[in-house]
Amino acid sequence: MSTPELSCGLPPGPDFADLAVLAEESGYARVWIYDSAPLWEDPFVHLALAARRTTRIGLATSVLVPDQRSVMTMASGISTLARLAPGRFRACFGTGFTARLALGQPPMRLDDFAAYVRAVRGLLAGDTVLLDGEPARMLHAPGLTADRPVDVPVWLSVFGPRGTALADGLADGIIGRPHPALPTATIVSGTVLDDGEDAGCARVREAVGPWRVVEWHDAYARGGAEAVDAKPGGRAWREALEKAAEAGERRLLTFEGHVTHLTDRGRLLLEHIDTTTMVGDAARLARKLARLGEIGFQEIIYTPTGPDVRRELRAFAGTR
Repeated sequence: MSTPELSCGLPPGPDFADLAVLAEESGYARVWIYDSAPLWEDPFVHLALAARRTTRIGLATSVLVPDQRSVMTMASGISTLARLAPGRFRACFGTGFTARLALGQPPMRLDDFAAYVRAVRGLLAGDTVLLDGEPARMLHAPGLTADRPVDVPVWLSVFGPRGTALADGLADGIIGRPHPALPTATIVSGTVLDDGEDAGCARVREAVGPWRVVEWHDAYARGGAEAVDAKPGGRAWREALEKAAEAGERRLLTFEGHVTHLTDRGRLLLEHIDTTTMVGDAARLARKLARLGEIGFQEIIYTPTGPDVRRELRAFAGTR
């Protein structure tokens, strides 16, 4: 089993292109960008900026939310990146759990998700597809975008058995559990300890906190008060949230700072978060990454957070 590639994942924001340059200099294989219109800026804009400032590193999306863009808009955006970063761009799609819940909507139905991805793939291939019952095709004149067929790998973020089965014949790879036939990536958060540093110290909690408190967000979004109250510190977090908003607007607060920043409510949970997973010195983390390769992952997407993302990126690169 080969050693998995080490990539990184970052939100679209003012420093994305700078961090992409740092990731390239640090040896990461690919930088994946998040997509959620209620939470972050447009990923295609930031990928375009990063494409102009880098030469080697791969660029990818983790993950595009279909209903935030029409099928034709999505295909045009993907083609733009294919032209700006030939051979370096990967488009990965998901059903939009957080992005849709933040708008009061459930994740996309898998059948609708599959139909959307198939239509995008058809347009990129240069085919005529049906959109809302009418024939449609990319009409870009030569030189105005990448030539069709547009050579961009299409990945899916899928986890359950139905999603995994859906990927067969539709995807070139997945983010999820190891797939028997397709290359698979997984997302990890964590931090490299300084010499003599304790895993439970304040710096570590601040560094990993934005990702580690997400399980409380998800518990509240999925199961309401009962589910989150059952978790350590969940009642205090929920009461602080519910005090801050009327019932109809509480979902707007649930995902504040999602995977990037700690709110004051989030800091109530820091004493309860996991500070062991992917936390350790570089040698220990290198062994953990190797084990992920042994169980079937071809790529690890490291998602640095906290007050010093540059430090996190540089330090984690040392696990290779």
